[in-house]
This record gives sequence, structure tokens and C-alpha cells, in this order.
Amino acid sequence: MSVPLSLLDLAHISEGMTARDSLDASLTLATRADELGYRRIWYAEHHNMATIASSATSVLIAHIAAHTERIRLGSGGVMLPNHAPLTIAEQFGTLATLHPDRIDLGVGRAPGTDQNTMRALRRDGSSADTFPQDVLELQGYLTGESRISGVQAVPGKGTDVPIYILGSSLFGAKLAATLGMPYSFASHFAPSALEEAVALYRREFTPSQQLDAPHVIAGVNVTAADTSQEAAEQSRRSKRRMAQQLLGRGRTLSAEEAEAALESPAGRQVLQMAKYSAVGDPGEVREYLEWFAGHADADELIVAPQAGTLEGRLRTLELVAKAMDLS
Repeated sequence: MSVPLSLLDLAHISEGMTARDSLDASLTLATRADELGYRRIWYAEHHNMATIASSATSVLIAHIAAHTERIRLGSGGVMLPNHAPLTIAEQFGTLATLHPDRIDLGVGRAPGTDQNTMRALRRDGSSADTFPQDVLELQGYLTGESRISGVQAVPGKGTDVPIYILGSSLFGAKLAATLGMPYSFASHFAPSALEEAVALYRREFTPSQQLDAPHVIAGVNVTAADTSQEAAEQSRRSKRRMAQQLLGRGRTLSAEEAEAALESPAGRQVLQMAKYSAVGDPGEVREYLEWFAGHADADELIVAPQAGTLEGRLRTLELVAKAMDLS
């Protein structure tokens, strides 16, 4: 398969795990992905979520980079309206200075959290309105062409850390096209606008100093196992976990309650979020990923392993790498 594969690691804190366990698991996944030939790993900024440990994205990237050799590492993404562009430029400029040509900066405009946590982050509802200007300001710091007179990012200036626009709607697609930046669509959890957004991005793309042709990364869920039955069972458990996280309304649903919730209208919406999912043995997963790459018109796929255990996620990475001839 000619389309490169990358990895999205949400640093899940599974039942019975601590945050430290989750971060240790992320390092284990990263070292194995590095060995197997995956192109990059991205970590997402989420706040006040008991099941995700990647809130301090740049800190986690620094830890992983110090223990891996060649794989690219980045954010998928930093929620830029939560931060001053200069701060992010300094953080990722430092990472790029320590680990040259290995750092990516994916940025999005969503809060990555709830309303109360937005206030705790000192963010207000209008923060996203200046996202396009903030992206340009951030880019200026990293290229050394600052848009703020007398202000430079040190480290950061001249590192040219590549910026990726993340999105799940036409807004991000249009912005990435206008700015001539690569575009990553969150089809692993927000599938509805995938085809329209990618078509708009490719149609309206304007070459830039960063990028001379469109580059699309599409997210896809993957549950690979040695047998189809085992993969199907893991996938169903993953969907129950989604129901527990999204439909619990402040309480923890039992497995039976989560299964029942999936049959409700709200549960069917949860299932729709995972519309693009490769589930099966290596042959089935390969067939699905090849189809999805064409369907998404993607230059690169970023896979989100759905197994609930570290062992299951490692097995998914290994089976996918072998099926897709990554090495």
C-alpha cells in the first residue's frame, strides 16, 4: 500500500489504570510503532477527562521523543484558542531544537473540554473567533517572520515546525486550503463531512512556502486481531466504553447498561461516530484500509487503535504493519 500509516494515541486511562500507567503504555506503543515503520504519532489535547492522559501534549511529546529514534511526533492536536501562539511556538520550537525534523504541530480550534473547564483555562466563548489569525501568528514565530514587532520565539524562530490544520467540518478544510497547509480530518469520530471537506480542500488549495501540493490525513479506527471473531468482540467492547464515557450522565454505566444504551437513539449516534472502522483479521483490515484511503482521497492514514488493553493495541499495530507491508 502506497499510503503511509501513522498512529493516533489518545493515552487512554483504562479501568484499573493510573495516569502513570497510561503514559508508560504510550511510551511502549511509541517504541513499537517506531520499530514497525509507522510515519508519525500524534497526541491530542483534552482537559478534565478522567480517561485521557495527554492534556499536557508538548510535555508528553518530549518524553516520547527522548525514548524513540526516528518516528515523527506531534499534536493531533493542540487546541490553539486555549493558548497564546507565542507559548506554543516556544514549546514546539524547543521540541524541534532538541529533536530536529521529528516534530509536527497539528492545531484545532475546539476547546477539547467542557464549559466549566474552558473557564478554568481562562478561555472564553469568543476565543475561537481569532483562530485563523492565531495560526498565522504562530507560523510567523516558527519561520522567523514574526507578525508582532520586536517579538520572537526563542527557541522556535527558524525551526519551521510544520503546522497541520485539524478539523471535522468545512471551516478547517477551507482554512487549510487558503493557507496552503496540510489538512487532517477527524473521520475517526466525526465522519459526516469527510468527503465534502476533502473535496473542498483539494479544490481550493493554494500552494505556499510550507506546502506545494495538498496533503490529506484521514483518521480511521482500527481493531485488528488474529481472528475475525476476536476483533469483533474487541470492537464491541470498545463501543461499550464509548457509551460509558458519553452516555453515563455523571455516573459509570455497567457493561450491561452500556450495551442497552447502544440500542437507544443516543447510542446509535455514538455508533455513527465510529462509522469508519477497520475491524477483523489482517486480511480484512488491509482490505478496509485500502478502500478507506481511496474513499477519503487521503495521502496518509492515521489509525486509532480501539483495543481496551495495551496488549491489544500492540497486537493491532503489529498486525496492521505486517498486513500493510510497512517495514
